[in-house]
Amino acid sequence: MRLYLLALNPTDSVTEGFLPAAERLGIEVTVLTDQPNSYSGTEVLACDVRDFRAVVSRISGHHRPDGIFTNSDHLQVQAALAASYFGLPGKDWRAALRCKDKAEMRRWLGDGVWSAEISAPVALDAPYPCVLKPREGVASEDVVLVDGPEELAARSEEILVRRPGSVLVVEEYLPGELYTLETLGDGRVRHVLGGFHTEVSDPPGFVEERMTFVPAHPEPVLKQVLAQLDALGVGFGICHTEFVVHEGRARLIEVNYRAIGDQCDLLLARLLGVPLFEHVLQVHLGTALPAGLGARRDGAALVEYPCADRAGTLVAAPEAADLDVDGVHLTYRPLRQPGSTHPLYRTNRDYLGVLRATGTDQATVDRVSAEFLARQRWEIQP
Repeated sequence: MRLYLLALNPTDSVTEGFLPAAERLGIEVTVLTDQPNSYSGTEVLACDVRDFRAVVSRISGHHRPDGIFTNSDHLQVQAALAASYFGLPGKDWRAALRCKDKAEMRRWLGDGVWSAEISAPVALDAPYPCVLKPREGVASEDVVLVDGPEELAARSEEILVRRPGSVLVVEEYLPGELYTLETLGDGRVRHVLGGFHTEVSDPPGFVEERMTFVPAHPEPVLKQVLAQLDALGVGFGICHTEFVVHEGRARLIEVNYRAIGDQCDLLLARLLGVPLFEHVLQVHLGTALPAGLGARRDGAALVEYPCADRAGTLVAAPEAADLDVDGVHLTYRPLRQPGSTHPLYRTNRDYLGVLRATGTDQATVDRVSAEFLARQRWEIQP
C-alpha cells in the first residue's frame, strides 16, 4: 500500500514516529514536501504542499494513493481535501479548518469567549487582560498576555512586523489549570488516550515547560471537552486538544488536529504500550480501530523542557542519554548543539533539550527526573 505523507520541516513525530511505523507495517511512503533536501530514507517529491491543488496534481502524476496523511498543523486542510478528492479515508476538511483557524473555532463553538480579529495595530475596548495570538499560529509563537489597549497596540505592531499580512486574534484570558486531551478515532469509534497537565512560563508568554501525564480526566470535564470536539466535527485520526478548567467548567484553548508534539507522542506510545503511530497510519488507510486498544493504565510520566533564559551561544550542554533509575525510564535528547547561537524567542524554540520519564509511580517519576536535571549543566555565553 502507498501512503502520501505531506510535510514541511522535519519533526520528531514524523522522523521517529510515523516513518518508522510505516516501515514496520510495510507501507510504501512518498513524502510530499516543500523542503525535499530535508528528508532521506524514503521517496521524496518536491511539492507546494500548502496548495491542495498542487498536492492533488503531484499525486495524480505519480502512483495511485491508498492513503494521504499529514501530522502538520499547517497542512491538515490540504491533506483532507486531497484525500476527499481521491475518495480516501480522511478528516472532514471543514473540521480541519475550524481547528486551524482560531477565530473560526470560537465562532463555531459559540462558547461565550470574547474574541476579535485584527490585521493592524489597534487599541481595542476589550475585557483585559487579553491574549493576543496569530489566528493560525502554533507552538506559542507570538502568543502574549496584554494588560490594556496601549500594550495591545504595541504588541500587535511588533507581531505584524514579524508576520506581515497576518491576522491576529484577541480574546479574553481564560483562567484555570491548563490540560490536554489526546484522542484517536476512525469516525466510528473514539479512544481517549489520556492527557497532560501543562505548566507554562510566567506571563506575558505561554511557553510549555512541563507536561505531567493524566491517565483520566474527571468524567464531567471529559464530557465537556468531547462535546466541544463533536461540535467542531473532530473524530477522525489523532487529535491534541488544549483546554483550561476553572470552577468545573472546561473551555478550549485550541485544537491541534494531529498528534501532540515535542516528543510527548513518543512518550505516550511507550507509556501506553500500544503501536500508536501504526494505529494512526492504518486509520488513514481505511483500517477500523479495535474496540479496545489494550493500553496500559498503570503508567506515570512527565516531559520536561530545560529552556534558555537568555540570548547567546550554547557552550556546554549534556549529551543524549537513556537511563533506568528506580523503576523510571529516562530519555534525554538535546535540542541544541554546543556552538549554536540563538536569540531569546520566548517560545518553545528556547528549548535546550527534552527529558521524557516513564514509570508507575508519579512521585518517583518526579523525583528521579528532578535529580537527573539537577546534575546537568547548560551554559550560554553572550
